[in-house]
Amino acid sequence: MDPITTLATRLGDHLQRLGAQVSTAESCTGGGIAEAITRIAGSSAWFEAGYVTYSNRQKTRQLGVPEALFKHVGAVSQEVVEAMVAGAQQASGARFAVAVSGVAGPGGGSADKPVGTVWLAWGDGQRVVSVRRQFEGDREGVRHQTVVAALEGLLQLGTG
Repeated sequence: MDPITTLATRLGDHLQRLGAQVSTAESCTGGGIAEAITRIAGSSAWFEAGYVTYSNRQKTRQLGVPEALFKHVGAVSQEVVEAMVAGAQQASGARFAVAVSGVAGPGGGSADKPVGTVWLAWGDGQRVVSVRRQFEGDREGVRHQTVVAALEGLLQLGTG
């Protein structure tokens, strides 16, 4: 079993023990986290919803991210991914949520947010944890590493 499927399986086992569900709010991964989760047979018992909000407009429409955040801190920011987590939890009713927004490349980077910059956030209904990561590699590599980090973070949040 590949590492992503192993992580998703472990996540599903844990969420089933808790009787909890998870939702995803994704930008740079384009649904990759939800895809990894739904590879697992029986994931309908613990996967509530996946939101692929690639544009800022959809982050606002689907998840309630305030438009002002995009002007003040940009889409790839702690504030935006934390708002995405809250929006996914509110819209879906899931206890757990993960959100990602980043610069997968090959273009789109800047001096303060170079290619490979990804913000991730996780929420468990009581707290939100976020982290900025700097991944290496091409577009697919950045996306893959983001999916792995997202699943690992959900496991850590759910067991910590």
